[in-house]
Amino acid sequence: MNRARHTLKDSVLANARVVMADNVVPGTVLLRAGRIEAIDAAATATPGALDLEGDFLIPGLVELHTDNFERHLMPRPKVRWPELPALFGHDAEVAAAGITTVYDALGVGDAEPEAMRGQDLAPVLAALEKASADGLLRAEHRLHIRCELPAPNTLELFATFADHPLLGLISLMDHTPGQRQWENIERARIYYCGKKGWSNEKFERSVKDSQRLQEKYAQPHRRVFVEYAARRKIPLASHDDTLAAHVEEAHAEGVVISEFPTRVEAAQAARGKGMSIVMGAPNVVRGGSHSGNVAAVELARLGLLDTLSSDYVPASLLMAAFRLVSDAQYSLPKAVATVSRNPARALGLEDRGEIAPGLRADLVRIRIVDGQPVVRAVWREGQRVI
Repeated sequence: MNRARHTLKDSVLANARVVMADNVVPGTVLLRAGRIEAIDAAATATPGALDLEGDFLIPGLVELHTDNFERHLMPRPKVRWPELPALFGHDAEVAAAGITTVYDALGVGDAEPEAMRGQDLAPVLAALEKASADGLLRAEHRLHIRCELPAPNTLELFATFADHPLLGLISLMDHTPGQRQWENIERARIYYCGKKGWSNEKFERSVKDSQRLQEKYAQPHRRVFVEYAARRKIPLASHDDTLAAHVEEAHAEGVVISEFPTRVEAAQAARGKGMSIVMGAPNVVRGGSHSGNVAAVELARLGLLDTLSSDYVPASLLMAAFRLVSDAQYSLPKAVATVSRNPARALGLEDRGEIAPGLRADLVRIRIVDGQPVVRAVWREGQRVI
């Protein structure tokens, strides 16, 4: 899994349609020492240059919220997979989707000890540290720790990641049925009984238990994480804001990212507060939310969308970006920015996210086949990984 040895063909990428910040230009991109050295609008005559045959060349995708690693760690309920194989499978999948920087979203906090988010994730962190240090990963991996505020064990499980250099984003979650994502409690019933195989009786018990735990733990835990993020200068995200009041509370606490607002009014409030608005790419691809909440394309048409997240399907990120061109009348550069420059800047990453001299040579070659974008090659820091 070591990244490929640097060659001339990986240094000069010719005959591409280069998706820049504001336009698309035909030309050649020159790479040196892991950076973009120049973009030449003229055709190159450099012997051995890699001919991209008119394919699009876009920046490497930046993913700030994907549960895909968790899916590989627990591919079936109560089935825990070995950490390194799970990581390698996840890494290969995100890289093949064109993602060169990924914030692995790991949830901490669950009243059920057998649930993925109720377990000690120290072995997962150790695997990520080892694979990163040994150069075994195609994408650059960082951490997005999702803190379930009403869970009694959230603080204990978060301690594994506290002060770790890979920790780059914290989100505040509350999945108590009856509010936010699960405002429609019947949709919550379908999700938990369908995906997790719960009986109706177990779901009803869980709803009552969740409400009790929310009353006891949610606000105290919220204060702890807000104070922690402020001290460590780690970006903070809210999750599933439904009301303008949710956004106002989050903004007052220093939250800079609004993840998956469930109503137009919440997205409007986030825009008014200058927060970066994130919506799910599967929502775009499917044409709506699986939870019955606002459609991402609707927010895009209203100017209330900054960033897309693949959430639970890595390949959806690229599909959704191109879908914004047809469904929300975005220009291609504006659409690509939702999966590259915008998330990078929201996370404080200034060295990647667009094709420009001096930035990291994180690049993806795309060909459109039957209306779908197909990844044909991926470079991370100038080295070809796919």
